[in-house]
Amino acid sequence: MLDVKTWLDSWPVYRQLTGSDPMGRGKAARSKGTESTVSRTATADRVVKSVCPYCAVGCGQKVYVQDEKITQIEGDPDSPISRGRLCPKGSASKQLVTSPTRVTTVKYRRPYGTEWEDLDLDTAMEMIADRVLDARHKGWQETDGGKRVNRTMGIASLGGATLDNEENYLMKKLYSAMGAVQIENQARI
Repeated sequence: MLDVKTWLDSWPVYRQLTGSDPMGRGKAARSKGTESTVSRTATADRVVKSVCPYCAVGCGQKVYVQDEKITQIEGDPDSPISRGRLCPKGSASKQLVTSPTRVTTVKYRRPYGTEWEDLDLDTAMEMIADRVLDARHKGWQETDGGKRVNRTMGIASLGGATLDNEENYLMKKLYSAMGAVQIENQARI
């Protein structure tokens, strides 16, 4: 049977009023459950810096990884943009990648088909690459009015506002290397 002293000591208010922590900010506020709790960030093998994917602000994130699985995502205090803060969507972005209901296949409906089918990501990426190369080939122009242009009019790019400068730079380089000349970004429109 529990004695009165042990029972009272388990009560935080009693510990606060009778102990050396009258403000209840230290030992008085800690329980056995609190003592056994370990932060998800404390057990991480590594921390990866990232950028929140939700909007154009580009808030910095710290992604905590343990055993190659994401355990926590928090704001990055070193980010000059967000200074460690995240909006509710950014704070919940861990669910974006770890949810058991996350869709990991691509929906595809074949030409003239009536039903959608699931494709794995590798198959879908191969199909996209084949179509990009085909569009490049079909729209290729070596000359225009006798002037050498070496370009394709079969590919165009319109970047979105959620892309940062580095991503836009890489997209411009990629599309230019493929011969595309119709490259624009939503931020300039």
